Amino acid sequence: MTNRTFDKARLPSRHVTEGPARAPHRSYFYAMGISEAEIHQPWVGVATCWNEAAPCNIALNRQAQSVKMGVKAAGGTPREFTTITVTDGIAMGHEGMRSSLASRDAIADTVELTMRGHCYDALVGLAGCDKSLPGMMMAMVRLNVPSVFIYGGSILPGRLNGRDVVVQDVFEAVGKHQAGQMSDAELDILERVACPSAGACGGQYTANTMACVSEAIGLALPNSSGAPAPYESRDQYGEASGVAVMNLIEKNIRARDIVTLKSLQNAARVVACTGGSTNGGLHLPAIAHEAGIDFDLFDVCDIFRDTPYFVNLRPGGDYVAKDLYEAGGVPVVMRELRKAGLVHEDCITATGRTMGEELDLVDRAVDGKVIYPVEAPITPTGGVVGLKGNLAPDGAIVKVAGMSAAEQVFSGPARVFECEEDAFEAVKARKYKEGEVLVIRNEGPAGGPGMREMLATTAALSGQGMGKKVALITDGRFSGATRGFCVGHVGPEAAEGGPIALLKDGDQITIDAVKGEISVALPDDELARRKAAWAGPRQTDYASGALWKYAQLVGGARHGAVTHPGAKAERHVYMDQ
Repeated sequence: MTNRTFDKARLPSRHVTEGPARAPHRSYFYAMGISEAEIHQPWVGVATCWNEAAPCNIALNRQAQSVKMGVKAAGGTPREFTTITVTDGIAMGHEGMRSSLASRDAIADTVELTMRGHCYDALVGLAGCDKSLPGMMMAMVRLNVPSVFIYGGSILPGRLNGRDVVVQDVFEAVGKHQAGQMSDAELDILERVACPSAGACGGQYTANTMACVSEAIGLALPNSSGAPAPYESRDQYGEASGVAVMNLIEKNIRARDIVTLKSLQNAARVVACTGGSTNGGLHLPAIAHEAGIDFDLFDVCDIFRDTPYFVNLRPGGDYVAKDLYEAGGVPVVMRELRKAGLVHEDCITATGRTMGEELDLVDRAVDGKVIYPVEAPITPTGGVVGLKGNLAPDGAIVKVAGMSAAEQVFSGPARVFECEEDAFEAVKARKYKEGEVLVIRNEGPAGGPGMREMLATTAALSGQGMGKKVALITDGRFSGATRGFCVGHVGPEAAEGGPIALLKDGDQITIDAVKGEISVALPDDELARRKAAWAGPRQTDYASGALWKYAQLVGGARHGAVTHPGAKAERHVYMDQ
């Protein structure tokens, strides 16, 4: 037990623990077995997204106990609480996906409200699935308390016929099964072995992308995101995170001291060089918004454009998160970026040291299989590319990891679908043609509502062997597991009357990821004529409840699909109350 003392006069918890007027509050604390000494220590919220919905969250409750041990050992009083999670893999391919992106902001909101309501002084947040990672980090930056993030860890790969398999293989197997290329028995065997443990989906999909972001941005301890969920070594990272947050309280290092424009740029570099999820282009602007920093999709994509892609991870590459961990993890990746002069070394991290000081401690070399040398990358530009043009004035994004330069240019006639279900039924029935650009609209943040991911449709296309023979664009999103020429986040979305709302079957669309352009072969006056004749946004079934509320508040994908004015509008900072 530490003998450190902390000055409660500057900490929010003084409002519930100090002075005669707080005797009733202290009565509640004694009722829970909290000692007098513990009452007068700093209070640390230990927030988890634990639930029984999916393997990505199932280990978080146990991991939180090691965090609490670290907080206690360093002189703090940990208080565990939970928030929601919507797990994308379970929500995929049906109406449940509308809840996914909305859950990110609900997570941030509920963590904020719990912290505010109970006057906690600092936050350690544990998260496992796609939206829970940015949601937790958004709460940290919004509150601007001393904060440490810790990832729940990835799932172990399954094994079948001598090779690693992951859930992406199962989604794509559905397409093979529909095409008659896989039997019922083969599909049954695959689904039983693809996910053998606790943890988030194992490729460089959204969860692992944002886990890498947590280290690169400085909110997580170095290498803490790497160990798979079942590894007992995760307990050591949990305990160290608890100790670290107490050190941050002592030094008064807050979340916005860590999350700066430079650290956001570092994070975008890591998304690019690992071939990460396109959702990184949505979540980084949202985190920036919580700090009052201007950092939109175009800023993210500028970094993507001049960052080499050198980490060989699925879905574009060959390896999974466990392999990256064994090859040295994010610290080795960032050391390679530093060699190329692509890291801001002066950014402060959750250790209290700078990123440069942390990278000085890295002594492992690249393995050349999972992590390539930065001077000999897989491709010279990032695995994720931004697009802009008369079809997407507010931008769009596409993952090109694993695609050749020739595969990154596509031109063809539009085949327009008004929603994901219509597109999926057409794909299942093979009612589309090679060379077409499939357009799925009315799936944006407000128009969906909820900006659904399209993994069921894209995986079916890949399973049918058509992933490189058609292109797909949408104002919705794509899973980090998506492969093929799939353009998401097209903005403005259809519900706002963006150009995607005006497309008709047969319109010639060109996507050039090499140049960063996306266009439709229509003159401006024709687009204006169609806009004048546009009947307005499609009516949805969501006229009440959480999704109605979300649709009223949410902004465009370019700025992160955020739901409140952000730090620029705040009149007080929680930590200073």
